Amino acid sequence: MKTKLVLLLIAATFLNVTSFGQPDPNFYIYLCFGQSNMESGSRMSDIDREPVDERFQVLADFDNANKGWEKGKWYKADAPITARGRGFNLVDYFGRTMVANLPKDIKIGIVKCSVSGTKMELWDKDTWKDYLDSLPPDGQWKIPAANIYQPSPYQFLVDQAKIAQKDGVIKGILIHQGESNFEDQDWPNKVKKIYGDLMKDLNLKPEDVSVFAGEVVNADQQGEKAAFNEILKKLPETLPNSYVISSAGVPCNPDHLHFNSEGNREFGRRYAEKVLSVLGYEAKLPKEPYVKPAAPASN
Repeated sequence: MKTKLVLLLIAATFLNVTSFGQPDPNFYIYLCFGQSNMESGSRMSDIDREPVDERFQVLADFDNANKGWEKGKWYKADAPITARGRGFNLVDYFGRTMVANLPKDIKIGIVKCSVSGTKMELWDKDTWKDYLDSLPPDGQWKIPAANIYQPSPYQFLVDQAKIAQKDGVIKGILIHQGESNFEDQDWPNKVKKIYGDLMKDLNLKPEDVSVFAGEVVNADQQGEKAAFNEILKKLPETLPNSYVISSAGVPCNPDHLHFNSEGNREFGRRYAEKVLSVLGYEAKLPKEPYVKPAAPASN
Protein backbone atom coordinates (compact mmCIF):
# COMPACT_ATOMS: atom_id res chain seq x y z
CA MET A 1 0.00 0.00 0.00
CA LYS A 2 2.84 2.39 0.89
CA THR A 3 4.51 1.65 -2.44
CA LYS A 4 1.33 2.53 -4.36
CA LEU A 5 0.95 5.74 -2.36
CA VAL A 6 4.52 6.77 -3.14
CA LEU A 7 4.00 6.05 -6.84
CA LEU A 8 0.82 8.12 -6.86
CA LEU A 9 2.62 11.03 -5.20
CA ILE A 10 5.44 10.81 -7.73
CA ALA A 11 2.95 10.73 -10.61
CA ALA A 12 1.07 13.74 -9.23
CA THR A 13 4.31 15.66 -8.81
CA PHE A 14 5.33 14.80 -12.37
CA LEU A 15 2.02 16.02 -13.74
CA ASN A 16 2.28 19.28 -11.83
CA VAL A 17 5.81 19.89 -13.08
CA THR A 18 5.04 19.09 -16.72
CA SER A 19 1.83 21.16 -16.77
CA PHE A 20 3.38 24.17 -15.04
CA GLY A 21 4.08 27.04 -17.40
CA GLN A 22 2.04 25.69 -20.30
CA PRO A 23 0.37 28.33 -22.54
CA ASP A 24 -3.17 29.23 -21.57
CA PRO A 25 -5.45 28.31 -24.52
CA ASN A 26 -7.84 31.06 -23.40
CA PHE A 27 -5.19 33.78 -23.65
CA TYR A 28 -5.60 35.06 -27.22
CA ILE A 29 -2.57 36.97 -28.51
CA TYR A 30 -2.51 39.38 -31.45
CA LEU A 31 0.63 40.65 -33.14
CA CYS A 32 0.26 44.28 -34.26
CA PHE A 33 2.66 46.11 -36.55
CA GLY A 34 2.80 48.89 -39.13
CA GLN A 35 3.69 52.53 -39.49
CA SER A 36 2.43 55.80 -37.97
CA ASN A 37 -1.25 54.89 -37.58
CA MET A 38 -0.11 51.86 -35.58
CA GLU A 39 1.72 54.28 -33.28
CA SER A 40 0.13 55.97 -30.26
CA GLY A 41 -0.34 59.51 -31.46
CA SER A 42 -4.00 60.34 -30.79
CA ARG A 43 -4.71 62.69 -27.92
CA MET A 44 -6.37 61.05 -24.95
CA SER A 45 -9.48 62.35 -23.28
CA ASP A 46 -10.93 61.23 -19.94
CA ILE A 47 -12.69 58.25 -21.53
CA ASP A 48 -9.39 56.95 -22.90
CA ARG A 49 -7.70 57.20 -19.49
CA GLU A 50 -10.28 55.02 -17.80
CA PRO A 51 -8.76 51.75 -16.52
CA VAL A 52 -9.33 48.82 -18.85
CA ASP A 53 -10.51 45.32 -18.00
CA GLU A 54 -7.74 43.22 -16.40
CA ARG A 55 -8.28 40.71 -19.20
CA PHE A 56 -6.77 43.15 -21.73
CA GLN A 57 -2.99 42.79 -21.47
CA VAL A 58 0.04 44.15 -23.33
CA LEU A 59 3.55 42.73 -23.51
CA ALA A 60 5.99 45.51 -22.58
CA ASP A 61 8.11 46.46 -25.58
CA PHE A 62 10.76 48.29 -23.53
CA ASP A 63 11.70 49.02 -19.94
CA ASN A 64 10.02 52.09 -18.49
CA ALA A 65 10.75 52.94 -14.86
CA ASN A 66 7.99 55.58 -14.75
CA LYS A 67 5.39 53.01 -15.75
CA GLY A 68 7.01 50.25 -13.72
CA TRP A 69 7.46 48.18 -16.87
CA GLU A 70 10.09 45.57 -17.67
CA LYS A 71 10.49 44.52 -21.29
CA GLY A 72 8.92 41.16 -22.07
CA LYS A 73 6.46 41.11 -19.17
CA TRP A 74 2.66 41.40 -19.28
CA TYR A 75 0.81 44.44 -17.94
CA LYS A 76 -2.78 45.67 -17.88
CA ALA A 77 -3.24 47.58 -21.14
CA ASP A 78 -4.14 51.01 -19.78
CA ALA A 79 -3.31 53.65 -22.39
CA PRO A 80 -0.71 54.29 -23.61
CA ILE A 81 0.13 50.66 -24.31
CA THR A 82 3.70 51.22 -25.47
CA ALA A 83 6.57 52.10 -23.15
CA ARG A 84 7.45 55.21 -25.17
CA GLY A 85 3.97 56.23 -26.27
CA ARG A 86 2.09 59.30 -25.12
CA GLY A 87 -1.37 58.70 -26.60
CA PHE A 88 -3.54 55.89 -27.86
CA ASN A 89 -4.44 54.32 -31.18
CA LEU A 90 -6.73 51.76 -32.79
CA VAL A 91 -5.19 48.85 -30.86
CA ASP A 92 -6.48 50.30 -27.58
CA TYR A 93 -10.09 50.11 -28.66
CA PHE A 94 -9.53 46.83 -30.46
CA GLY A 95 -8.58 45.23 -27.15
CA ARG A 96 -11.31 46.95 -25.16
CA THR A 97 -13.96 45.83 -27.63
CA MET A 98 -12.62 42.28 -27.70
CA VAL A 99 -12.78 41.68 -23.95
CA ALA A 100 -16.20 43.36 -23.75
CA ASN A 101 -17.64 40.76 -26.11
CA LEU A 102 -15.74 37.59 -25.24
CA PRO A 103 -16.52 35.11 -22.44
CA LYS A 104 -15.04 36.10 -19.08
CA ASP A 105 -12.49 33.28 -19.14
CA ILE A 106 -10.81 34.61 -22.31
CA LYS A 107 -8.03 37.20 -22.13
CA ILE A 108 -6.54 39.32 -24.91
CA GLY A 109 -2.81 40.00 -25.22
CA ILE A 110 -1.14 42.52 -27.52
CA VAL A 111 2.39 42.43 -28.95
CA LYS A 112 2.94 45.74 -30.74
CA CYS A 113 5.73 47.26 -32.87
CA SER A 114 5.58 50.20 -35.27
CA VAL A 115 7.85 52.60 -37.15
CA SER A 116 6.43 55.80 -38.61
CA GLY A 117 6.88 56.65 -42.27
CA THR A 118 8.31 53.31 -43.34
CA LYS A 119 7.50 50.85 -46.11
CA MET A 120 6.41 47.25 -45.71
CA GLU A 121 9.93 46.29 -46.75
CA LEU A 122 11.11 47.20 -43.24
CA TRP A 123 9.23 44.19 -41.86
CA ASP A 124 10.74 41.72 -44.33
CA LYS A 125 13.54 39.75 -42.68
CA ASP A 126 15.44 39.69 -45.98
CA THR A 127 15.03 43.29 -47.21
CA TRP A 128 14.91 45.52 -44.13
CA LYS A 129 18.63 46.38 -44.13
CA ASP A 130 18.73 47.23 -47.85
CA TYR A 131 15.62 49.35 -47.39
CA LEU A 132 17.14 51.43 -44.60
CA ASP A 133 20.45 51.73 -46.45
CA SER A 134 18.67 53.10 -49.53
CA LEU A 135 16.74 55.86 -47.76
CA PRO A 136 17.30 59.35 -49.24
CA PRO A 137 18.75 62.16 -47.09
CA ASP A 138 15.30 63.45 -46.10
CA GLY A 139 14.36 59.95 -44.91
CA GLN A 140 17.35 59.34 -42.66
CA TRP A 141 15.26 60.08 -39.56
CA LYS A 142 13.59 56.71 -40.05
CA ILE A 143 16.82 54.82 -39.35
CA PRO A 144 17.07 55.54 -35.58
CA ALA A 145 13.30 55.06 -35.32
CA ALA A 146 13.71 51.56 -36.78
CA ASN A 147 16.91 50.76 -34.90
CA ILE A 148 15.25 50.90 -31.50
CA TYR A 149 13.95 47.47 -32.47
CA GLN A 150 17.08 45.36 -32.20
CA PRO A 151 18.37 43.35 -33.98
CA SER A 152 15.72 44.27 -36.60
CA PRO A 153 12.03 45.21 -36.47
CA TYR A 154 11.01 41.79 -37.82
CA GLN A 155 13.23 39.86 -35.41
CA PHE A 156 12.13 42.06 -32.50
CA LEU A 157 8.52 41.19 -33.29
CA VAL A 158 9.39 37.48 -33.51
CA ASP A 159 11.35 37.53 -30.25
CA GLN A 160 8.48 39.27 -28.44
CA ALA A 161 6.00 36.85 -29.98
CA LYS A 162 8.03 33.87 -28.72
CA ILE A 163 7.87 35.30 -25.20
CA ALA A 164 4.11 35.73 -25.58
CA GLN A 165 3.71 32.14 -26.79
CA LYS A 166 4.93 30.88 -23.44
CA ASP A 167 1.74 32.26 -21.89
CA GLY A 168 -0.90 32.20 -24.62
CA VAL A 169 -1.84 31.35 -28.19
CA ILE A 170 -1.29 33.62 -31.19
CA LYS A 171 -4.67 33.99 -32.89
CA GLY A 172 -4.12 36.77 -35.41
CA ILE A 173 -2.05 39.58 -36.86
CA LEU A 174 -3.21 43.19 -37.08
CA ILE A 175 -1.54 45.36 -39.72
CA HIS A 176 -1.89 49.05 -40.36
CA GLN A 177 0.58 50.08 -43.03
CA GLY A 178 0.36 51.35 -46.57
CA GLU A 179 0.71 55.10 -46.70
CA SER A 180 4.39 54.65 -47.67
CA ASN A 181 3.53 51.94 -50.23
CA PHE A 182 0.51 53.73 -51.65
CA GLU A 183 1.46 53.07 -55.29
CA ASP A 184 2.96 49.62 -54.75
CA GLN A 185 0.88 47.03 -56.59
CA ASP A 186 3.11 44.29 -55.14
CA TRP A 187 2.15 45.15 -51.55
CA PRO A 188 -0.13 42.12 -51.10
CA ASN A 189 2.70 39.78 -52.10
CA LYS A 190 5.05 41.49 -49.67
CA VAL A 191 2.56 40.95 -46.86
CA LYS A 192 2.16 37.30 -47.88
CA LYS A 193 5.92 36.77 -47.72
CA ILE A 194 6.22 38.33 -44.26
CA TYR A 195 3.22 36.32 -43.09
CA GLY A 196 4.82 33.10 -44.35
CA ASP A 197 8.06 33.92 -42.53
CA LEU A 198 6.14 34.55 -39.30
CA MET A 199 4.31 31.24 -39.61
CA LYS A 200 7.60 29.40 -40.04
CA ASP A 201 9.63 31.27 -37.42
CA LEU A 202 6.88 31.02 -34.80
CA ASN A 203 5.89 27.45 -35.69
CA LEU A 204 2.31 28.50 -36.43
CA LYS A 205 -0.31 26.95 -38.68
CA PRO A 206 -1.79 29.36 -41.26
CA GLU A 207 -5.27 27.95 -40.71
CA ASP A 208 -5.05 29.11 -37.08
CA VAL A 209 -3.77 32.66 -37.65
CA SER A 210 -5.68 35.25 -39.70
CA VAL A 211 -4.46 38.64 -40.89
CA PHE A 212 -6.53 41.81 -40.42
CA ALA A 213 -5.37 44.82 -42.44
CA GLY A 214 -6.99 48.24 -42.13
CA GLU A 215 -7.50 50.77 -44.88
CA VAL A 216 -5.66 54.09 -44.80
CA VAL A 217 -7.65 57.33 -44.46
CA ASN A 218 -10.56 56.95 -46.84
CA ALA A 219 -11.40 58.96 -49.94
CA ASP A 220 -14.58 60.13 -48.20
CA GLN A 221 -12.29 61.93 -45.73
CA GLN A 222 -10.08 63.29 -48.53
CA GLY A 223 -7.36 60.82 -47.57
CA GLU A 224 -4.04 61.84 -49.10
CA LYS A 225 -3.09 58.19 -49.81
CA ALA A 226 -6.61 56.84 -50.27
CA ALA A 227 -5.70 55.28 -53.63
CA PHE A 228 -3.80 52.62 -51.68
CA ASN A 229 -7.10 51.15 -50.48
CA GLU A 230 -7.69 49.75 -53.97
CA ILE A 231 -4.43 47.81 -53.65
CA LEU A 232 -5.29 46.71 -50.13
CA LYS A 233 -8.60 45.26 -51.26
CA LYS A 234 -6.64 42.69 -53.28
CA LEU A 235 -4.96 41.22 -50.21
CA PRO A 236 -7.55 38.43 -49.64
CA GLU A 237 -6.96 37.28 -53.23
CA THR A 238 -3.27 36.81 -52.41
CA LEU A 239 -3.60 35.72 -48.78
CA PRO A 240 -6.87 33.77 -48.38
CA ASN A 241 -7.13 33.98 -44.59
CA SER A 242 -6.86 37.77 -44.55
CA TYR A 243 -9.52 40.42 -44.04
CA VAL A 244 -9.70 44.11 -44.93
CA ILE A 245 -11.08 46.56 -42.37
CA SER A 246 -12.91 49.50 -43.95
CA SER A 247 -12.01 53.06 -43.00
CA ALA A 248 -15.09 54.55 -44.67
CA GLY A 249 -16.42 57.39 -42.57
CA VAL A 250 -13.57 57.21 -40.06
CA PRO A 251 -12.46 60.80 -39.33
CA CYS A 252 -8.87 61.96 -39.57
CA ASN A 253 -6.56 64.79 -38.58
CA PRO A 254 -6.13 67.86 -40.82
CA ASP A 255 -3.15 66.17 -42.51
CA HIS A 256 -5.56 63.61 -44.04
CA LEU A 257 -3.01 60.88 -43.22
CA HIS A 258 -3.65 60.05 -39.58
CA PHE A 259 -6.86 59.11 -37.81
CA ASN A 260 -7.95 61.40 -34.99
CA SER A 261 -9.01 60.24 -31.53
CA GLU A 262 -12.62 59.63 -32.51
CA GLY A 263 -11.44 57.79 -35.60
CA ASN A 264 -9.08 55.52 -33.67
CA ARG A 265 -11.84 54.53 -31.28
CA GLU A 266 -14.10 53.60 -34.17
CA PHE A 267 -11.38 51.92 -36.22
CA GLY A 268 -10.34 49.77 -33.25
CA ARG A 269 -13.97 48.74 -32.81
CA ARG A 270 -14.15 47.74 -36.47
CA TYR A 271 -11.01 45.62 -36.23
CA ALA A 272 -12.48 43.86 -33.20
CA GLU A 273 -15.84 43.38 -34.89
CA LYS A 274 -14.20 41.46 -37.75
CA VAL A 275 -11.89 39.46 -35.47
CA LEU A 276 -14.81 38.49 -33.25
CA SER A 277 -16.83 37.34 -36.23
CA VAL A 278 -13.95 35.11 -37.38
CA LEU A 279 -13.83 33.64 -33.87
CA GLY A 280 -17.57 33.02 -33.98
CA TYR A 281 -18.70 35.84 -31.71
CA GLU A 282 -20.88 38.90 -32.24
CA ALA A 283 -19.75 42.39 -31.28
CA LYS A 284 -22.67 43.59 -29.17
CA LEU A 285 -20.70 46.23 -27.25
CA PRO A 286 -20.47 49.12 -27.59
CA LYS A 287 -24.14 49.28 -28.52
CA GLU A 288 -23.47 52.23 -30.82
CA PRO A 289 -20.44 52.82 -33.07
CA TYR A 290 -18.11 55.56 -31.92
CA VAL A 291 -18.64 57.30 -35.26
CA LYS A 292 -22.27 57.52 -36.32
CA PRO A 293 -23.15 57.31 -40.03
CA ALA A 294 -23.92 60.69 -41.54
CA ALA A 295 -27.62 61.45 -41.74
CA PRO A 296 -28.97 61.47 -45.30
CA ALA A 297 -29.33 64.94 -46.76
CA SER A 298 -32.86 66.25 -46.69
CA ASN A 299 -34.46 67.29 -49.97
